[in-house]
Formats: sequence, C-alpha cells, structure tokens
Amino acid sequence: MSDALLLAEGEAVARAIHVLAVVVWIGSVWLVTMVLLPAMRQKPPEQWTREFDAIEHRFAPQARVAVLLVLLSGLYMLYADNLWDRFEQGAFWWMHLMVGVWLLFAALLFVIEPLVFRHVVHRGAASSPRRTLALMLWLHRVMLGLALAAIFAVVAGSRGLF
Repeated sequence: MSDALLLAEGEAVARAIHVLAVVVWIGSVWLVTMVLLPAMRQKPPEQWTREFDAIEHRFAPQARVAVLLVLLSGLYMLYADNLWDRFEQGAFWWMHLMVGVWLLFAALLFVIEPLVFRHVVHRGAASSPRRTLALMLWLHRVMLGLALAAIFAVVAGSRGLF
C-alpha cells in the first residue's frame, strides 16, 4: 500500500473521529443548555446544585475526551492534507473561528471550570441562587451559539460557500 493511500485512509478516519467527537461534545452542550439548565429553574438551590454537580461530574470527563479527540484529529487532517497555509489566508477565516472556539472551550473545560467556575457556582448558589443559575444559562447559551456558528461556518466554508 502506498504512503499516499495510507495518508488518505488515515485522513478519512481522522475526519470521521473529528465529526463524531464534535457531535458528542456540542450535542452534550446542547443538552445541558437547552434541557438540563432550564429544568433546574424549577428546583430549590440545594437540589439543583447537587444535581448539576452530579451531571457535570459525568459530563466533564466525556467532554474533555471529545475535545482532545477534536484537537488530535484536526491536527492530523491539517498535516495529512497539508493545510497549514490556510491560516495565512483571509478566505479561510472560518478555520480561525473553529480554532478560536476550540481554544475557548478547552480553556473552560481544562482550566476555568475545574479551578474557578465550580467554586464560583457554589458560592453564588448559596448567596444568590436564581441569579447564579441565570448566569450559568446565559454563559452556556453564548458558548452554544459560538459553537453552532463555528460548525455552520466550517461546513459551509469547507464546501466553498465563503
């Protein structure tokens, strides 16, 4: 089997992993943002903080794995297709958006959430539970909106729409 064929097959596998990881990652963000957090409004603060912690405890490791798979598969596709120069071209602005959204989510998942956000949520839930929940929902909506915009832009851009 030729090196070119191996590289092409590897790129196809990387693309499939990339898409699956994005679906798991952003699908989970959709569920938390559109279903779980709004449902928490009906519950007393001590109950929603306990439930949110339990959900986040299961969700965060899965999201971290998905985000890492997106990174690794994306880097492989850049290498396999030799696409690095696209970052120098304004026509591929959507690739910059994709990387920026990834960096934002990675910073949140790997740094801000475990070191800062968890403590802020618990303190806020104790002193101002409704405001804290509203802020969490707003932040999730912003992140989801950015992610959906990036997905649209990347799919449309990779198919020549932009």
